[in-house]
Amino acid sequence: MAVEKVGVYRKWLEPLPRRNGRAIPRSQWPKRRRHRWIVRWCSTNKKYGKVFKTRKEVEKYALELQAQVSLGRADKPRRVTIHEFIGEHEKVMKGQVAFTTLKDQLRGLRFIEKSIGESFLLSKIKPRHAEAFIAQRFPTVTSVTAVNKDIRTLKRIFNIAIEPRGYLAEGQNPFVRIKERKTTENEIRYVKAEEYHQLPRATEKI
Repeated sequence: MAVEKVGVYRKWLEPLPRRNGRAIPRSQWPKRRRHRWIVRWCSTNKKYGKVFKTRKEVEKYALELQAQVSLGRADKPRRVTIHEFIGEHEKVMKGQVAFTTLKDQLRGLRFIEKSIGESFLLSKIKPRHAEAFIAQRFPTVTSVTAVNKDIRTLKRIFNIAIEPRGYLAEGQNPFVRIKERKTTENEIRYVKAEEYHQLPRATEKI
């Protein structure tokens, strides 16, 4: 559980300045000693910190972090691989959603796993990985509608990874800004290789 207080401090970048062999008064440190600003907080007996160049930046971040602490969300997300997440998702969601829904969700997740590797951390998946995944999907499907369904499905799953699972931080859904592709009024359907090879036999029966 995160502590209730978030602290803001100076992080000194050089040794204590001296004048005539004696350390200068502490009141002169900010002007005579290079520094950055750091926000510190504790969570589950662990200490965390983040450094900023200006006081304005650190205070803004501290306010946002304090709000998350108040909501109980300041703990750093747990590390989990895409493969581990898929296994957990299958167990947790079985019986909670329709069989076909879960099947679609697992199918989308396994496509991503195949694209980036099973040991890839869930928290490391970025929008560029999502875009690459969509680009890889197009040659394997017969319609834009199928790709858009994958986008919607994965967007929902990664929201679950944020809340209630706690594997991703707020705003870390890699699919949240991925837009669905435009579809034509009469969408073109491409013939699969197997269907193409069956055409001669189909015409013989006519």
